[in-house]
Amino acid sequence: MPRHESLLTDLWAAIKAPPVTHAEFAIGDVVRHRLFDFRGVIFDVDPVFANSEEWYEAIPEGMRPSRDQPFYHLLAENAESSYVAYVSQQNLIADDEGGPVHHPAISGIFHGFVDGRYELRREHRH
Repeated sequence: MPRHESLLTDLWAAIKAPPVTHAEFAIGDVVRHRLFDFRGVIFDVDPVFANSEEWYEAIPEGMRPSRDQPFYHLLAENAESSYVAYVSQQNLIADDEGGPVHHPAISGIFHGFVDGRYELRREHRH
């Protein structure tokens, strides 16, 4: 094997790639937090944890989710307010309420609420 191929092989072996994860939810899905009383619509998905270390460390150790799973950005709401949330897959369940989410930023990202999901605006599609 030529030296450059051997170096490439060694380099790839040294890179620790995150495990392959599969998102259970998609952009536009309405979900509910498993532990806390809020629901929201997904507007972005990270295949693995991609927030700050400070944010992660602020979660009590006994409740801290694994980093090696999808994390979802939500336009969230509870009885008191609307906000943006960042939630691990293990802490989300499909929303059985079936109704729309009342977040003021929804109309800027989505158009239409059809069959329990939001449709992404054309200008936000890749």
